[in-house]
Amino acid sequence: MANEILMTQEGFDQLKQELEELKSVKRRDISEKIRIARGFGDLSENSEYDEAKNEQAVVESRIQKLEEQLKNAKILDVDQLSTHAVSVGTKVKILDLEFNEELVYRIVSSVESNQSMDTITDESPVGKALIGHQVGDIVDVKVPAGVIQFKVLEISI
Repeated sequence: MANEILMTQEGFDQLKQELEELKSVKRRDISEKIRIARGFGDLSENSEYDEAKNEQAVVESRIQKLEEQLKNAKILDVDQLSTHAVSVGTKVKILDLEFNEELVYRIVSSVESNQSMDTITDESPVGKALIGHQVGDIVDVKVPAGVIQFKVLEISI
């Protein structure tokens, strides 16, 4: 699979749930908005209609993207994950050498990304740099402000 996306089962289930919500609820809501807006008259000067059509385009685009991601998803088998090296699906405890601060992150794929402070994606600068490293390794992470150093303290599942 050329566009294979590694995902946890939890991340896969969340995307699937979002897709179902968009298809079953959001589509119906937008259709109703369009139907009501049509009743307001001339569509060429109908901002409610334009807004509903724009919302429909955004939702349809998201549905298409989710379907593609789910089609190309490869679910990580937790039993197959190793704590030998940092990988997608593992938790990693690191020490920020500059601030002497311990941090714990779960490495997830970019499609599983959320605003949670306890996850980082495999495509973020820190996530990308940590992938493949083992306990005890010092990892240099290039960021816009320079280079940050982390020490890998622990890898778990």
